[in-house]
Amino acid sequence: MLYVEDDENDVFFMQDAFREVGITEPLQVVRDGQEAIDYLAGTAPFEDRERYPLPCVVLLDLQLPRKDGLVVLDWIRSQSSLRGLIVIMFSSSAHPRDIDRAYELGVNSFVVKPVSVQKRMEITKLLKDWWLGCNEFASIYEGCATWNAEV
Repeated sequence: MLYVEDDENDVFFMQDAFREVGITEPLQVVRDGQEAIDYLAGTAPFEDRERYPLPCVVLLDLQLPRKDGLVVLDWIRSQSSLRGLIVIMFSSSAHPRDIDRAYELGVNSFVVKPVSVQKRMEITKLLKDWWLGCNEFASIYEGCATWNAEV
């Protein structure tokens, strides 16, 4: 899974929530929109797919340095090799314009970041149960098929 987030506190709390709910897949983190594009494209410094595997799911913040989440989402959906990638917008914004635009660009889900640690745990558990437990991934994401067996 790839987490695109520039706030260190959000990264810390998400990593903690992953551990708490038992998500064992590594959480790769990039800090801005351009790094997200570089990671997904496999360009320097992310060309080693052993160290930086193609993710099954992208958790994408909306407000990012360099390129915002909507620009990254638009780029992802313009790449034929990434069209099947699950993208979840995970943002502090609940503005209808942002939500509508994300869905127009092809986001799979839009989740407003919770304020409380308890609510973040609940959302992370739902993420694990639905997207990693029930969801079937496109065949190009070969490593993702094993997630359902592990969850």
